[in-house]
Amino acid sequence: MHEYPPIADHGLVGDLQTAALIAADGTVDWWCTPRFDSPSVFASLLDSDRGGFCRLAADLGDVTVRQLYLPDTAVLITRFMAPSGVGEVADFMPPVTTPSPAARHRLIRIVRVVRGSMPFELICRPRFDYGRAPHSLARHDDGSALFRGPGTDLHLQATDRITLHPDGTDVSARFTLRAGERAAVLLTAESGEPGALSGRPGGTPASVDMAGAELEACTAFWLDWLRASRYRGRWHEMVTRSAITLKLLTYAPTGAPIAAATMGLPEQIGGERNWDYRYTWVRDASLSVRALTDLGFVSEADAFRRWLRERLDAGGTASGEPLQIMYRVDGEPHLTEEVLDHLEGYRRSAPVRAGNAAADQIQLDIYGEAAFALAEADDIGAVRGWHAFARVIDWLTDHWDRPDEGIWETRGGRQNFTYSRLMTWVAFDRAVDLATRHSRPGDIDRWRAARDAVLRQIIDRGWNEKRKAFVQHYDTDVLDASLLLMPKVGFLTPTDPDWLTTLDAMDGELVSDSLVYRYDPAASPDGLRGSEGTFNLCSFLYVEALARAGRLTQARYAFSKMLTYANHVGLFAEEIGPSGEQLGNFPQAFTHLALIDAALALDEELDRAGGRPH
Repeated sequence: MHEYPPIADHGLVGDLQTAALIAADGTVDWWCTPRFDSPSVFASLLDSDRGGFCRLAADLGDVTVRQLYLPDTAVLITRFMAPSGVGEVADFMPPVTTPSPAARHRLIRIVRVVRGSMPFELICRPRFDYGRAPHSLARHDDGSALFRGPGTDLHLQATDRITLHPDGTDVSARFTLRAGERAAVLLTAESGEPGALSGRPGGTPASVDMAGAELEACTAFWLDWLRASRYRGRWHEMVTRSAITLKLLTYAPTGAPIAAATMGLPEQIGGERNWDYRYTWVRDASLSVRALTDLGFVSEADAFRRWLRERLDAGGTASGEPLQIMYRVDGEPHLTEEVLDHLEGYRRSAPVRAGNAAADQIQLDIYGEAAFALAEADDIGAVRGWHAFARVIDWLTDHWDRPDEGIWETRGGRQNFTYSRLMTWVAFDRAVDLATRHSRPGDIDRWRAARDAVLRQIIDRGWNEKRKAFVQHYDTDVLDASLLLMPKVGFLTPTDPDWLTTLDAMDGELVSDSLVYRYDPAASPDGLRGSEGTFNLCSFLYVEALARAGRLTQARYAFSKMLTYANHVGLFAEEIGPSGEQLGNFPQAFTHLALIDAALALDEELDRAGGRPH
């Protein structure tokens, strides 16, 4: 049985429509296909017995394993070192950049020995539809295997050095390579209606040369993509890895980024905070636009803005709101949540949820983040997108002053969250600016009046005089790290006295050795049992706020410490636990975009100070 590795003990590979996690022992233990939000083929990360996996690793007891990325690419290398020799497996997925969804997705695994000799073992044990559906297994004359599940075929091809041995519904193989020898395993997932599936992998027989050519093409793709980057700062390797991760988590046909590659990974081991993050949050994706644009990846930012404009053009949601807080990558708004009670959950952290009921929540901040993203575009003034945007702002002038569930999607009841009001201020502020700059029609006087009313309300009710700080909502003195965005969106300056005392209050209540909690759930109940770790997004927002406030020594030290929590290949999950372990869904896009923003802010402020921290 494949045991649970630590959440962060993985690398990520993907083809821009789906992605797989590969543990440091050479096991593919998470892959959903044909899209990020499709049912899984491999999900042993959520149930080591029922989930399914594909392991390709050295068949030795005394072996040291190391994992790394081929520099500046999404090619993952897993190295096995033993007294008898040194071998490695290169895992990658050829990018699928077609403008339409693809039915076929390939995961290629090339194994070679560079010193001595080494025996390898292959075990392929798929479990379709989150482990709920049975499948058949057939062998072809060329030695390849076909796993047929409901609506999905998984073909396994191998080079002639590997002899496959079917075992009921699974396939295994053992083979030995010597220095200079290579072998390859190709996994091809093909999806469609049962009558449309080919039953064959649809290509020439697997060969090492063909796999090698695919590797060269994949490497060239990523190196070419990175040429658009303008980043020349101090943290090149981490910023580049974060940019590649954001690209891997973006669905190419629509330009919609997902929040994370996984679902159900716990924020507390054994707890119930186990959500499905394989969808596109308007908030997360909108805030990524600035980071991508600042790095030079303009086409990715433009693609998301097109997706966002389409959501605005589509009109209202079932709840009567113009926008929903999250969607599927194709823009579909229905994300029905179900509990997969046949899965035990990561290290018995149940329930495992697929879908996300939070999609129906009211979170007013999304209108500000949408405006924040659209305001970054040079073409927002075009008539094509303006009318739908102006219509939403008109609606917001009548509906901004309401309690909502807030940015953290708590399930403890609606409140007048300060952050939600902050972002409605952003929506009105950007709308006034855009209409003025582009000479577009709109009820500018009414928008300006609403903007000023929101500002007065935040100052009057969001400020707690006793704490000398802006607080989570109007009926509490609890702090909230989401307000670290206050200076970033221009509500006040980074050195405003009220902001500096808020930052000091956060230091005392939310910060633990540079790590930042979202809020204190004991003081502000969120309707869920248990606790959670510090939130990586907030920790990087804290670094940026410190840098902009001129506290450069503190900011640089906090940033350096945060980087030590990255996993062995530079990836971050959602949270950090009490012992420094990564928790929550992995890797999380929000964390990586905040890392980019923090690095950019630190670079700028250090350069402004002549490179001397203060």
